[in-house]
Amino acid sequence: MTTLRFSDTNPAPDIHSDGFIETPDGFSIRYALFRSEHQPSKGTILLLQGRNETIEKYFETIADLGRLGFDVATFDWRGQGGSDRFFERTDAGYVDSFDQYAIDLETVFEHVVLPDCRPPFFMLAHSTGALVALYTAPAMVNRIRRIVLSAPFLGLPVSNFRHSAMRAVTKSMAFLGLGNLYVSGGSAERMRKPFEINPLTTGAHRYARNISIPIRHPELALGGPSATWMTAVFKAIDRVRDPAHMAQTVIPILVFMAGEERIVSNAAIESLAANLRSASLLTIDGARHELMQEADVYREQLLAAVEAFIPGSGD
Repeated sequence: MTTLRFSDTNPAPDIHSDGFIETPDGFSIRYALFRSEHQPSKGTILLLQGRNETIEKYFETIADLGRLGFDVATFDWRGQGGSDRFFERTDAGYVDSFDQYAIDLETVFEHVVLPDCRPPFFMLAHSTGALVALYTAPAMVNRIRRIVLSAPFLGLPVSNFRHSAMRAVTKSMAFLGLGNLYVSGGSAERMRKPFEINPLTTGAHRYARNISIPIRHPELALGGPSATWMTAVFKAIDRVRDPAHMAQTVIPILVFMAGEERIVSNAAIESLAANLRSASLLTIDGARHELMQEADVYREQLLAAVEAFIPGSGD
Protein backbone atom coordinates (compact mmCIF):
# COMPACT_ATOMS: atom_id res chain seq x y z
CA MET A 1 0.00 0.00 0.00
CA THR A 2 1.42 3.37 -1.01
CA THR A 3 2.19 6.14 1.47
CA LEU A 4 1.41 8.79 -1.17
CA ARG A 5 -1.81 10.80 -1.50
CA PHE A 6 -3.14 11.57 -4.96
CA SER A 7 -6.34 12.71 -6.66
CA ASP A 8 -7.89 13.35 -10.07
CA THR A 9 -6.42 16.84 -10.06
CA ASN A 10 -3.01 15.64 -8.85
CA PRO A 11 -2.36 12.15 -10.27
CA ALA A 12 0.79 10.32 -9.24
CA PRO A 13 3.34 9.19 -11.84
CA ASP A 14 4.00 5.46 -11.94
CA ILE A 15 5.48 4.67 -8.53
CA HIS A 16 8.44 2.30 -8.51
CA SER A 17 8.54 2.10 -4.72
CA ASP A 18 7.83 4.19 -1.65
CA GLY A 19 7.89 3.85 2.11
CA PHE A 20 9.82 4.97 5.17
CA ILE A 21 13.44 4.74 6.20
CA GLU A 22 14.82 5.52 9.65
CA THR A 23 17.74 7.87 10.17
CA PRO A 24 20.54 7.02 12.62
CA ASP A 25 19.08 9.54 15.09
CA GLY A 26 15.61 7.97 15.00
CA PHE A 27 13.51 9.96 12.51
CA SER A 28 11.26 8.15 10.04
CA ILE A 29 11.66 9.69 6.58
CA ARG A 30 9.07 9.14 3.83
CA TYR A 31 10.59 8.54 0.39
CA ALA A 32 9.45 7.60 -3.11
CA LEU A 33 11.17 6.37 -6.28
CA PHE A 34 9.87 6.83 -9.83
CA ARG A 35 11.22 5.03 -12.91
CA SER A 36 11.30 6.52 -16.41
CA GLU A 37 10.17 4.38 -19.35
CA HIS A 38 13.01 5.88 -21.39
CA GLN A 39 15.59 3.32 -22.51
CA PRO A 40 18.38 3.49 -21.74
CA SER A 41 17.98 5.44 -18.51
CA LYS A 42 19.74 8.80 -18.35
CA GLY A 43 20.28 8.32 -14.63
CA THR A 44 18.52 9.43 -11.45
CA ILE A 45 17.65 12.93 -10.28
CA LEU A 46 17.48 13.34 -6.51
CA LEU A 47 14.76 15.96 -6.00
CA LEU A 48 15.10 18.05 -2.83
CA GLN A 49 11.99 19.95 -1.76
CA GLY A 50 11.74 23.34 -0.14
CA ARG A 51 10.33 24.05 3.30
CA ASN A 52 6.65 23.14 3.75
CA GLU A 53 6.59 20.98 0.64
CA THR A 54 5.76 17.32 0.09
CA ILE A 55 6.39 14.59 -2.45
CA GLU A 56 2.82 15.10 -3.73
CA LYS A 57 3.52 18.71 -4.74
CA TYR A 58 6.10 17.49 -7.28
CA PHE A 59 4.11 14.77 -9.07
CA GLU A 60 3.86 16.86 -12.26
CA THR A 61 7.57 17.74 -12.23
CA ILE A 62 8.50 14.11 -11.56
CA ALA A 63 6.40 13.03 -14.56
CA ASP A 64 8.10 15.65 -16.75
CA LEU A 65 11.57 14.51 -15.66
CA GLY A 66 10.53 10.95 -16.44
CA ARG A 67 9.56 11.97 -19.99
CA LEU A 68 13.02 13.52 -20.32
CA GLY A 69 14.49 10.10 -19.50
CA PHE A 70 15.36 10.49 -15.82
CA ASP A 71 14.37 8.39 -12.84
CA VAL A 72 13.51 10.44 -9.75
CA ALA A 73 14.17 9.83 -6.06
CA THR A 74 12.62 12.20 -3.53
CA PHE A 75 11.62 12.39 0.13
CA ASP A 76 10.05 14.59 2.80
CA TRP A 77 12.49 16.30 5.16
CA ARG A 78 12.07 15.53 8.86
CA GLY A 79 9.56 17.88 10.44
CA GLN A 80 7.33 18.17 7.35
CA GLY A 81 5.16 16.23 4.91
CA GLY A 82 4.78 12.55 5.75
CA SER A 83 8.04 12.30 7.72
CA ASP A 84 8.35 12.38 11.51
CA ARG A 85 7.66 15.71 13.21
CA PHE A 86 9.49 17.12 16.21
CA PHE A 87 6.44 17.94 18.38
CA GLU A 88 2.85 16.94 19.03
CA ARG A 89 1.90 20.29 17.49
CA THR A 90 2.71 18.93 14.08
CA ASP A 91 2.43 22.17 12.10
CA ALA A 92 5.41 23.75 13.85
CA GLY A 93 8.07 24.62 11.26
CA TYR A 94 11.10 23.43 13.19
CA VAL A 95 14.56 21.96 12.87
CA ASP A 96 17.50 22.27 15.27
CA SER A 97 20.28 22.39 12.68
CA PHE A 98 20.87 21.79 9.00
CA ASP A 99 23.09 18.93 10.11
CA GLN A 100 19.80 17.10 10.67
CA TYR A 101 18.72 17.73 7.08
CA ALA A 102 22.16 16.47 6.02
CA ILE A 103 21.48 13.25 7.94
CA ASP A 104 18.14 12.85 6.11
CA LEU A 105 19.83 13.31 2.75
CA GLU A 106 22.71 10.97 3.55
CA THR A 107 20.35 8.28 4.85
CA VAL A 108 18.20 8.35 1.72
CA PHE A 109 21.22 8.47 -0.57
CA GLU A 110 23.07 5.59 1.11
CA HIS A 111 20.14 3.29 1.79
CA VAL A 112 17.66 4.07 -1.00
CA VAL A 113 19.37 5.78 -3.94
CA LEU A 114 22.63 3.80 -4.13
CA PRO A 115 21.07 0.32 -3.89
CA ASP A 116 17.81 0.98 -5.78
CA CYS A 117 18.42 3.73 -8.37
CA ARG A 118 20.15 3.78 -11.73
CA PRO A 119 23.31 5.93 -12.03
CA PRO A 120 24.61 8.49 -12.78
CA PHE A 121 23.14 10.66 -10.03
CA PHE A 122 22.13 14.31 -10.24
CA MET A 123 20.40 16.74 -7.90
CA LEU A 124 17.54 19.20 -8.45
CA ALA A 125 16.75 21.30 -5.37
CA HIS A 126 14.38 24.15 -4.56
CA SER A 127 14.66 26.99 -2.02
CA THR A 128 15.49 25.49 1.41
CA GLY A 129 16.32 22.22 -0.33
CA ALA A 130 18.78 24.17 -2.48
CA LEU A 131 20.41 25.52 0.67
CA VAL A 132 20.76 21.93 1.93
CA ALA A 133 22.28 20.96 -1.43
CA LEU A 134 24.92 23.68 -1.07
CA TYR A 135 25.45 22.79 2.61
CA THR A 136 26.20 19.16 1.72
CA ALA A 137 27.88 19.68 -1.67
CA PRO A 138 31.46 19.01 -0.49
CA ALA A 139 30.34 15.61 0.85
CA MET A 140 28.65 14.78 -2.46
CA VAL A 141 31.76 15.10 -4.63
CA ASN A 142 32.22 11.97 -6.80
CA ARG A 143 28.65 10.89 -5.91
CA ILE A 144 26.50 13.60 -7.50
CA ARG A 145 27.54 14.57 -11.04
CA ARG A 146 25.67 17.89 -11.43
CA ILE A 147 23.36 20.07 -9.32
CA VAL A 148 20.50 22.38 -10.35
CA LEU A 149 19.30 24.92 -7.79
CA SER A 150 15.93 26.65 -8.04
CA ALA A 151 15.66 29.96 -6.13
CA PRO A 152 18.02 28.93 -3.31
CA PHE A 153 17.26 30.35 0.13
CA LEU A 154 20.45 32.35 0.77
CA GLY A 155 18.89 35.37 2.46
CA LEU A 156 15.71 37.38 2.88
CA PRO A 157 14.63 40.14 0.45
CA VAL A 158 14.92 42.84 3.12
CA SER A 159 17.40 45.53 4.09
CA ASN A 160 20.63 44.58 5.82
CA PHE A 161 19.32 46.22 9.00
CA ARG A 162 16.13 44.13 9.03
CA HIS A 163 18.08 41.01 8.18
CA SER A 164 20.47 41.57 11.10
CA ALA A 165 17.57 42.38 13.43
CA MET A 166 15.77 39.15 12.52
CA ARG A 167 18.93 37.14 13.12
CA ALA A 168 19.32 38.69 16.56
CA VAL A 169 15.67 38.21 17.53
CA THR A 170 15.45 34.58 16.44
CA LYS A 171 18.74 33.72 18.14
CA SER A 172 17.53 35.34 21.38
CA MET A 173 14.19 33.49 21.22
CA ALA A 174 15.97 30.17 20.76
CA PHE A 175 18.35 30.95 23.65
CA LEU A 176 15.40 31.78 25.93
CA GLY A 177 13.67 28.48 25.18
CA LEU A 178 11.12 30.01 22.80
CA GLY A 179 12.54 28.40 19.68
CA ASN A 180 9.33 26.57 18.80
CA LEU A 181 7.31 29.80 18.47
CA TYR A 182 6.37 31.07 15.03
CA VAL A 183 8.37 34.04 13.80
CA SER A 184 6.06 34.59 10.81
CA GLY A 185 3.08 33.05 9.09
CA GLY A 186 1.40 31.32 12.01
CA SER A 187 -0.71 28.20 11.58
CA ALA A 188 -0.91 26.16 8.38
CA GLU A 189 -4.36 27.59 7.61
CA ARG A 190 -3.12 31.17 7.96
CA MET A 191 -0.27 30.42 5.57
CA ARG A 192 -2.69 30.04 2.63
CA LYS A 193 -3.18 33.20 0.58
CA PRO A 194 -5.64 33.99 -2.22
CA PHE A 195 -4.06 33.45 -5.63
CA GLU A 196 -4.27 37.17 -6.46
CA ILE A 197 -1.83 38.11 -3.69
CA ASN A 198 0.35 35.00 -3.54
CA PRO A 199 4.13 35.55 -3.94
CA LEU A 200 4.87 32.03 -5.17
CA THR A 201 3.61 31.57 -8.73
CA THR A 202 1.68 33.16 -11.60
CA GLY A 203 0.26 29.74 -12.48
CA ALA A 204 -3.33 29.76 -11.22
CA HIS A 205 -4.18 26.09 -11.76
CA ARG A 206 -0.92 24.87 -10.20
CA TYR A 207 -1.43 27.16 -7.21
CA ALA A 208 -4.97 25.81 -6.74
CA ARG A 209 -3.72 22.24 -7.01
CA ASN A 210 -0.94 22.81 -4.51
CA ILE A 211 -3.06 24.46 -1.82
CA SER A 212 -5.64 21.67 -2.20
CA ILE A 213 -3.08 19.08 -1.02
CA PRO A 214 -2.86 20.25 2.63
CA ILE A 215 -6.59 21.03 2.65
CA ARG A 216 -7.40 17.44 1.68
CA HIS A 217 -4.57 16.01 3.78
CA PRO A 218 -4.01 18.32 6.79
CA GLU A 219 -1.56 15.81 8.28
CA LEU A 220 0.90 16.92 5.58
CA ALA A 221 0.52 20.64 6.33
CA LEU A 222 3.05 22.89 8.01
CA GLY A 223 2.70 26.34 9.56
CA GLY A 224 5.14 29.23 9.72
CA PRO A 225 8.85 28.93 10.47
CA SER A 226 9.93 28.78 14.09
CA ALA A 227 12.65 30.87 15.70
CA THR A 228 14.95 27.86 15.96
CA TRP A 229 14.37 26.95 12.30
CA MET A 230 15.28 30.47 11.20
CA THR A 231 18.39 30.41 13.40
CA ALA A 232 19.39 27.14 11.73
CA VAL A 233 18.86 28.74 8.30
CA PHE A 234 21.08 31.71 9.14
CA LYS A 235 23.84 29.39 10.37
CA ALA A 236 23.57 27.30 7.20
CA ILE A 237 23.80 30.43 5.03
CA ASP A 238 26.94 31.49 6.90
CA ARG A 239 28.45 28.09 6.24
CA VAL A 240 27.78 27.98 2.49
CA ARG A 241 29.14 31.53 2.15
CA ASP A 242 32.36 30.63 3.95
CA PRO A 243 35.30 30.76 1.48
CA ALA A 244 36.64 27.40 2.70
CA HIS A 245 33.26 25.75 2.07
CA MET A 246 32.95 27.37 -1.35
CA ALA A 247 36.43 26.13 -2.27
CA GLN A 248 35.22 22.57 -1.59
CA THR A 249 32.05 23.05 -3.63
CA VAL A 250 33.35 21.82 -6.97
CA ILE A 251 30.37 19.94 -8.44
CA PRO A 252 29.07 21.85 -11.53
CA ILE A 253 26.01 23.86 -10.44
CA LEU A 254 23.32 25.66 -12.44
CA VAL A 255 21.47 28.26 -10.37
CA PHE A 256 18.05 29.61 -11.33
CA MET A 257 16.75 32.93 -10.06
CA ALA A 258 13.16 34.20 -10.39
CA GLY A 259 12.88 37.67 -11.88
CA GLU A 260 9.87 38.55 -9.68
CA GLU A 261 11.26 36.97 -6.51
CA ARG A 262 9.62 38.01 -3.21
CA ILE A 263 10.52 35.14 -0.87
CA VAL A 264 14.32 34.94 -0.94
CA SER A 265 17.09 37.42 -1.74
CA ASN A 266 18.16 37.58 -5.38
CA ALA A 267 21.11 39.76 -4.37
CA ALA A 268 22.36 36.95 -2.11
CA ILE A 269 21.90 34.42 -4.91
CA GLU A 270 23.86 36.60 -7.36
CA SER A 271 26.64 37.09 -4.82
CA LEU A 272 27.10 33.39 -4.10
CA ALA A 273 26.90 32.40 -7.77
CA ALA A 274 29.56 35.00 -8.62
CA ASN A 275 31.90 33.60 -5.96
CA LEU A 276 31.38 29.90 -6.71
CA ARG A 277 33.71 28.93 -9.52
CA SER A 278 31.60 25.84 -10.24
CA ALA A 279 28.31 27.79 -10.61
CA SER A 280 26.44 29.45 -13.48
CA LEU A 281 23.39 31.69 -12.99
CA LEU A 282 20.23 32.00 -15.09
CA THR A 283 17.33 34.39 -14.43
CA ILE A 284 13.78 33.59 -15.55
CA ASP A 285 12.29 37.03 -16.07
CA GLY A 286 8.69 37.45 -14.88
CA ALA A 287 8.67 34.28 -12.80
CA ARG A 288 8.02 34.08 -9.08
CA HIS A 289 9.69 31.95 -6.40
CA GLU A 290 8.31 28.47 -7.13
CA LEU A 291 9.83 27.96 -10.56
CA MET A 292 8.75 24.31 -10.85
CA GLN A 293 5.17 25.35 -10.02
CA GLU A 294 5.07 28.33 -12.36
CA ALA A 295 3.00 29.05 -15.48
CA ASP A 296 4.10 27.11 -18.56
CA VAL A 297 5.89 30.08 -20.16
CA TYR A 298 8.34 30.17 -17.25
CA ARG A 299 8.37 26.55 -16.18
CA GLU A 300 9.25 25.29 -19.65
CA GLN A 301 12.36 27.50 -19.64
CA LEU A 302 13.56 25.78 -16.48
CA LEU A 303 12.86 22.27 -17.79
CA ALA A 304 14.64 23.00 -21.07
CA ALA A 305 17.71 24.32 -19.25
CA VAL A 306 17.70 21.35 -16.87
CA GLU A 307 17.63 18.95 -19.81
CA ALA A 308 20.50 20.79 -21.48
CA PHE A 309 22.63 21.05 -18.32
CA ILE A 310 22.17 17.60 -16.84
CA PRO A 311 23.92 15.12 -19.11
CA GLY A 312 22.77 11.57 -19.59
CA SER A 313 24.78 8.46 -18.88
CA GLY A 314 26.51 8.78 -22.25
CA ASP A 315 27.91 12.25 -21.47
